Amino acid sequence: MTENKKNHKAGFVNIVGNPNVGKSTLMNQLVGERISIATFKAQTTRHRIMGIVNTDDMQIVFSDTPGVLKPNYKLQESMLAFSESALQDADVLLYVTDVVENPEKNIDFLGKVAKMQVPVLLLINKIDESNQDQLGNIVERWHTLLPNAEILPISAKNKFGIDILLKRIGELLPESPAFFDKDQLTDKPARFFVSEIIREKILLYYDKEIPYCVEVRVERFKETDQNIHINALIYVERESQKGIIIGHQGVALKKVSSEARKALEKFFGKSVYLETFVKVDKDWRSSERELDNFGYNPE
Repeated sequence: MTENKKNHKAGFVNIVGNPNVGKSTLMNQLVGERISIATFKAQTTRHRIMGIVNTDDMQIVFSDTPGVLKPNYKLQESMLAFSESALQDADVLLYVTDVVENPEKNIDFLGKVAKMQVPVLLLINKIDESNQDQLGNIVERWHTLLPNAEILPISAKNKFGIDILLKRIGELLPESPAFFDKDQLTDKPARFFVSEIIREKILLYYDKEIPYCVEVRVERFKETDQNIHINALIYVERESQKGIIIGHQGVALKKVSSEARKALEKFFGKSVYLETFVKVDKDWRSSERELDNFGYNPE
């Protein structure tokens, strides 16, 4: 027993990269739970979300971050701060790219990654959308930009390379006692996942700018052995957006709420009663106080 404790490994493995390269899909494959919402839209992840993998002799604390982007408003500034904070506290950094993005996109952030002292694993995702020659060229370009990084080709969607990646992370982690209880899956409370799942459905069912003007706050979360009662507020910036979210005779909101309820029941493993309301809160994306209330604070 003492020997196991002595050889126990634990550490923080932070996932960074540009929007839409598959960071959240990768996170879900690594953790084995639906921790990060993953849709086809950019800016899906707005927070740093931790997912914890435990074995008898190891604890890996994964952290998924928002896609790196040049901020246009306060919310995006907070999102970039989450990504940059992930460079400060990593034991291993996973920099995720894919076979189509320009390696020199957001070169400033890449420069910070290049200076890191901890191991950097550069993951080239979506290799199922490429061929051997293209992949060879991509690897060469990345090797020039991040010469100290170890390059691994993966397909997060198809689980290709995930076992190899987990094995390599295990080799790189320092010896340390666990940071969290061994039965803990994430550092986020249940309410956080309720708001994320509702926001995911809004991202899927509404077009154009609507999803990016939306935030969700859980006003009530009451759980019993059999079921969960949830009241959630959907915040938008304008009355016109409120009308779009609700839809004609409430049809759109009913559809989103129904899909969210099904996903929540799957996530929590019990019956869910979900009530959703829409509220206008002008310029919440630019208000320091409101962003703080929604948890956009990397400190």
